[in-house]
Amino acid sequence: MITKLGLTLSLAMLFAPSCFAHDAASQKFLNEAIEGNFAEVQMGQLAKKQASSDGVRAFGEMLEKDHSTANQKASAAATSLGMTPPTSPNKKQKVDHDRMSKLSGAQFDKAFVTHMVADHKKDIKEYEKAAKRKDAAGSYATETLPTLRKHLDTAQSLSGASKTANPTANPPAVIAVPAPAAGVPAPAPETTAGDKVR
Repeated sequence: MITKLGLTLSLAMLFAPSCFAHDAASQKFLNEAIEGNFAEVQMGQLAKKQASSDGVRAFGEMLEKDHSTANQKASAAATSLGMTPPTSPNKKQKVDHDRMSKLSGAQFDKAFVTHMVADHKKDIKEYEKAAKRKDAAGSYATETLPTLRKHLDTAQSLSGASKTANPTANPPAVIAVPAPAAGVPAPAPETTAGDKVR
């Protein structure tokens, strides 16, 4: 009886640190995700006020709406893991917001879109890592990834740096072939098999 109890306690102590580490990693991810969502909502609101292009303003509206929804889900996941969710962006995000708030018009548009491309690339890496977890943080990350990818695609298209190149944008080069000299018949075109067309 004592041996079984001792074995059970030993096993519990052996596996407990990895469980705590797992919880700590999930809590750290959710803490950063919630701060990030607050930051994106505020940046979206800023874009609606200070952007010069309709596309950037519409993107700002998308960010505000989507990250507000994401934050409700992230906060619920955090609460289910027994943590108190943050209530605002972190210091660095506040500095970024303040810097961006001093810009306007085309200058704002360019800086905003560049920031959003970099920010969403970084976020997607973090969310992909977190999505492998088998807990509330993993579920939240998995559910939110498609939205983050949509935001990245939108930011890239607004910056003109879309990763999916338009095939018609780069037509093949045309090689000029000199016309045959007067009196010389033009050569017959060849098929791909090498047989002359009759």
